[in-house]
Amino acid sequence: MAKLMDYLTRAVQEEASDLFIVPGAPVSMKVDGQLRAIDDEKIMPTEGESLIKEIYTAAGRNMEEFIHSGDDDFSFAVSGLARFRVNTYRQRGSMAAVIRVVAFSIPDWRELSIPEQVMNLADQTNGMIIFCGTAGSGKSTTLACLIDRINRRRACHIVTLEDPIEYLHRNNKSIVSQREIAVDTADYLSGLRACLRQSPDVIQLGEMRDLETIRTAMTAAETGHLLLGTLHTKGAVHTIDRVIDVFPADQQTQIRVQLSSVLRTVVSQQLIPDVNGGLIPAFEVMHITPAVSSMIRDGKNHQIGAAIASGGSDGMLAMDQSIYNLFKSGSITKETAIAYADNPEQMKRRIG
Repeated sequence: MAKLMDYLTRAVQEEASDLFIVPGAPVSMKVDGQLRAIDDEKIMPTEGESLIKEIYTAAGRNMEEFIHSGDDDFSFAVSGLARFRVNTYRQRGSMAAVIRVVAFSIPDWRELSIPEQVMNLADQTNGMIIFCGTAGSGKSTTLACLIDRINRRRACHIVTLEDPIEYLHRNNKSIVSQREIAVDTADYLSGLRACLRQSPDVIQLGEMRDLETIRTAMTAAETGHLLLGTLHTKGAVHTIDRVIDVFPADQQTQIRVQLSSVLRTVVSQQLIPDVNGGLIPAFEVMHITPAVSSMIRDGKNHQIGAAIASGGSDGMLAMDQSIYNLFKSGSITKETAIAYADNPEQMKRRIG
């Protein structure tokens, strides 16, 4: 256990986002998006297995699920250090793990450069807000900041469904019920259905993975709840397409109508390298104005991008505008702005 704790402590001290225990490679950590070896020596399968067993012991978790399926997700905390989100898996017949480091405290949204127009979504009281982005783009952290703001400002019941729980929310003005998938409830769908009988005002849904979960989430948002969900998509337009395409073709017209009335905002984000060697988020914010609602309802999703780009007066923000703002503020380089832009050629002309 001492060796595992050494690795975890080192990861926290170096402000790493992830710790990698993969046989055939040195134990490594990811700092500011760059992989860095902790030890020079590669770990052998037997040593990797020993470390994995130590992780399960620290978490007080049975290894049966992992041994049976070859994959497992869970989290655990080390008092005085941090909370850790773990994914264990088999590769080349040996045991491996990637451990996400999560601080005990909710981070300050200002220090993370989350814009006020995103944080203001905490004032919304009903409907659906979707946060999208690739894995590791910071969606969970942004959501945690938003839930924290609601918790500090409103007296309501917040129910979160997470796989696994990342940030711990202490009851403030609100009561926060945090449920972990496979520990507190069987899956997202059953947890969401049960949640509707728990008098929630705000529901955080860790991931909208399938048709029934998305359908139930839309129904929950229709019936007066505020539902905050995530999707592994890039951009507001792709998110709308993904939600609609998950349904059979004969239901998609009805779903377009339902989505156009229940959706409030889509926030897309990505993390890009800043000038200090760290990472900074860039955001796309699409609000459902009457014009955008009409585009969704009529199947004219290809027009939404232009509506976002011209919707600054409605509080909207295009991804390339967000990236350009970061460049103008000196937070990122010209090369980074062009590399991460949705339209690199246009960004190049704009920067000059």
